[in-house]
Parts: sequence; structure tokens; C-alpha cells
Amino acid sequence: MHNCIMTNELLAGLGLFALVSSITPGPNNLMLMASGANYGFRLTIPHMLGVSIGFMLMALLVGMGLAQLFQVFPVSYTVLKMVSVLYLLFLAWKIATAATPGSNTSASGQPFTFVQAALFQWVNPKAWTMALTAITIYAPSHTLRSVVLVALIFGIINLPSVSCWTLLGQQIQSLLTSSRRLAIFNTGMALLLVLSLYPVLIPQA
Repeated sequence: MHNCIMTNELLAGLGLFALVSSITPGPNNLMLMASGANYGFRLTIPHMLGVSIGFMLMALLVGMGLAQLFQVFPVSYTVLKMVSVLYLLFLAWKIATAATPGSNTSASGQPFTFVQAALFQWVNPKAWTMALTAITIYAPSHTLRSVVLVALIFGIINLPSVSCWTLLGQQIQSLLTSSRRLAIFNTGMALLLVLSLYPVLIPQA
């Protein structure tokens, strides 16, 4: 009976951690809100699915031993951080300079595909932090069952959470009635994406 209570407590804690970490601002959610505002909910569905399923796969691989790579080769984590920062800065620039409706520019007027969103998790600093923390706290034994459970809980909670950000972006569409307003919104989202790198760039005390 005691073990059952402990298991329920762990599941509740894992569910709460998954909810808080999935629904709070971060690169994924900021990009989904921008996509919802620029392309609408329907066209952003592959992006949302890529985020959720891509993170589930990341959690599985981290739990099955990928995280140990950082312990064996510490420099690999530094390289990952550098690549992540550079890629997020590139994405921020792409968002800020996205072609607005009615413009003659042929710049990237396409939402993320499923594969792009899934691959993005591997250069998303917040996703790495979420996966490493979840596995360390809630699946310390690294058994297949516990790792799969962590991934499934995140999958169940993550998709509705990221959908909220896409819906928020879609609702904002009614305010973006001119190219100027959309350009200001995209620039603001790009700046927020850059600010999301703060925990990566500033050493924690």
C-alpha cells in the first residue's frame, strides 16, 4: 500500500513537472505562438506534433543512456550549447524578417514541418533541461518501464500545452491587420526568443 502511495505521488509530481515545464514560455512555445499568428492553427499542427513526439523520443534516448555522453565527453555539452545558441539566433532572425502577407518577398513563408520541429528539440536548451531533469528525478533507475512512463506522461501533457500557445497566436491574428503590425509582432517574438537564451548564456550561481 505504501509503495502504491509513493508511486501515485511520483506520478503526480511528474505530471505537475511536465505541465509547468511544457506550458511555460520557451523556444518551442514562442515559435508556436508566432506560427499560429502567421499561419493559423491548422497549418501549425505538424509543428505541434513534431514538438511533442520529438520530445518524447528525446526523453526516451536520454533515459536509455544518451545523457551519459556528457559525463564521458564534457566538451560535447559545451558544443551542444554553442550550436543551440547559434541556431536559435538564426531562427530569431528568420522570424523577425519573415515576409508579411502581400509583400513581394519570397522569404521563408512556411511553418515548421513535423520533421523540422522534431529535430529542433535536439538544439533546444529548454528541451534538454526538461529531459535531463525528468529522467534524473523521476526515472533514476533508468529502467525501460520508468523511462517510457516519463516519455508518455510528457506526451500526454505536452501536446495540449503547446496547442494553447498556437491558439493564442491564432487569436492574435485579429489584431495583426496590417503588414506593419505583423512585422512588429514578429520582431517582438524574435526578441523574446533571444531572451529565452538567458539561462543558457548566464552561468547560474
